[in-house]
Amino acid sequence: MRKEFHVAKHGSDNAIGSQDAPYLTIDKAAHIAAAGDTVIVHEGVYREWVRPQNTGLSNTRRVVFKAADGEKVTIKGSEEITGWEKVNDRVWKKILPNSFFGEFNPFATTIVGEWVVHGLEKHLGDVYLNGLSFYEVTAYEDLENPQIRTEVYDDGSKLMTPVINPEQTKYVWYAEVKPGVDGNTAIFANFHEYDPNQELVEISVRKTVFYPEITGIDYVTVSGFELAHAASPWAPPTADQPGLIGPNWSKGWIIENNIIHDAKASAISIGKEITTGHNQYTRRGDKAGYNYQLEAVFTALTQRGWNKEHVGSHIIRNNTIYDCGQNGIVGHLGCVFSEIYDNNIYNIGIKREYFGYEIAGIKLHAALDVLVRHNRIHNCVLGSWFDWQAQGTRVTQNVYYNNNRDFFVEVSHGPFLADNNIFASPDFFLDASQGLAFVNNLINGDISSFNVLDRPTPYHFPHSTQVKGFSVAFRGDERWYNNIFNGTSAAWNQGEPGTARYNGQATTLEEYLQRVKDQGPGDFEAFLEVNYEQVSINNNAYFGGAKAFDREENNIVDDTFDPKFSIIEEGDELFVSITLPESIYSLKTDAIDTEILDRVRIVDANFENADGSALTIDTDILGQKYEAGSIIGPITKLKPGVNKIRLW
Repeated sequence: MRKEFHVAKHGSDNAIGSQDAPYLTIDKAAHIAAAGDTVIVHEGVYREWVRPQNTGLSNTRRVVFKAADGEKVTIKGSEEITGWEKVNDRVWKKILPNSFFGEFNPFATTIVGEWVVHGLEKHLGDVYLNGLSFYEVTAYEDLENPQIRTEVYDDGSKLMTPVINPEQTKYVWYAEVKPGVDGNTAIFANFHEYDPNQELVEISVRKTVFYPEITGIDYVTVSGFELAHAASPWAPPTADQPGLIGPNWSKGWIIENNIIHDAKASAISIGKEITTGHNQYTRRGDKAGYNYQLEAVFTALTQRGWNKEHVGSHIIRNNTIYDCGQNGIVGHLGCVFSEIYDNNIYNIGIKREYFGYEIAGIKLHAALDVLVRHNRIHNCVLGSWFDWQAQGTRVTQNVYYNNNRDFFVEVSHGPFLADNNIFASPDFFLDASQGLAFVNNLINGDISSFNVLDRPTPYHFPHSTQVKGFSVAFRGDERWYNNIFNGTSAAWNQGEPGTARYNGQATTLEEYLQRVKDQGPGDFEAFLEVNYEQVSINNNAYFGGAKAFDREENNIVDDTFDPKFSIIEEGDELFVSITLPESIYSLKTDAIDTEILDRVRIVDANFENADGSALTIDTDILGQKYEAGSIIGPITKLKPGVNKIRLW
């Protein structure tokens, strides 16, 4: 029998959970609700860690947690702090016993783990003044005169957009922790003109907000909440990956219609769990993180049920995700077969309290048959980063803008398809993979690329987690059809707009194989010599200085034409503005499909739908079907002259 439980701020955990006698905490209901049950949470702020205990059994027998219709429900990983003592005109202090935090004290826990390169001295804690998160300083003396941060990181990528608010950087905190159960945590904060005892001041105290303690809690729906203030840890692919919310190595979660913000690291995690490895390189230092990542893959495959029957197939839709230090959505292994769509993701990684090579609006490893569709991803250090084993991945109908870099595909072998997207940032794409296809996109920025010859990574049998082989990654075996390029280039980057960087590559498999044969007798060394370089590039338009592949048969190249391309925000609405010449009519949208895209060579797999059926690219970014005679690019409504089209 399906049951309905209620939670309200006037309730009691000794009640029966009915509408007339509701529970007080969501976690109480999460310990009771089972397959087919629904938990309805009524208006209020709930400061707790919700830990579902019972698994759903199928898509029709879920455990559902939802905010009551028309009521605002907030779940926070923070606690409100009062009783601040004044140190001087601007600095105040609060001393808390360590017992206040229980087993996890974020003010005593530092950012740690593989691939963190700046900020290892920083802690997971945070202080919030009326919702504004403060910056940590590492010396008491820095409380008085905090500096606005303008760091340039090791890779030379200076953040293109400003920090969330330059004024925010003057609000700082510092903590001194005397260890032990009988010790205390002294938090000092510069509130400037504010009296913290007259304002809402909160500190983060919980690692996560909505996350099972155990794995295998399947088919859970979380809908309609505001979720905030988690002291979530750095989440590399070689560690446990708890987020502010996530399924913890389970199957079939739906996370929808939520507002999710202020995770110290990651907001939504659909990633790996701790038994497949946890920061072994950082803790042991005896071999590279690369080796431990390989071990995580095979441990998951052979011992932790990494397959479609047990893990993944999550849906993340219609959420607003912002103000997180590492990721809006993160996942390694556990993200397989998932769908991510209709989300607005922004302000990820731009606070810059710490920095590492796992930061992006969406950062996924082993994104097997993952669909990323119709998301708005902006004002992030990196829009989307698909790393290791991105196979069967499709990125379609998304809008990327105001990011330091829009897109990165690393050490993957395809098939990987990006179609009908708008990439509007000056730094468009970092290419360190093979087996890719870009079709019907509007691309404003430049392309950089490099081969990866020192980290062979796995590839899989199609639509399966089973490993088929390993390969290094060359920038080759790529397809570029029906794209519109604008010649914008990021000042800090060494890339260039357009496809000219692929000059010299073979244009057919036959030509490529002849180049291999010409190397003479041998095996792998012949392939290394010709770099797996083969591309199919045709029917693209190049404006404003974007350069074309020198063997492209059909294209438009107009160096002097300025398309005046821009993304315009008007309230909650989003528009694209672009001017096109009459010559754009000369390029029509070909019916790009499985047959035209052909197989990717290393994996020996086709571009096809996740169910194995043939793929046809026939729908634009607005959901409109392409018709015969439509011009190239992601919008069927484009025409010569000035275009201003609403996207969101």
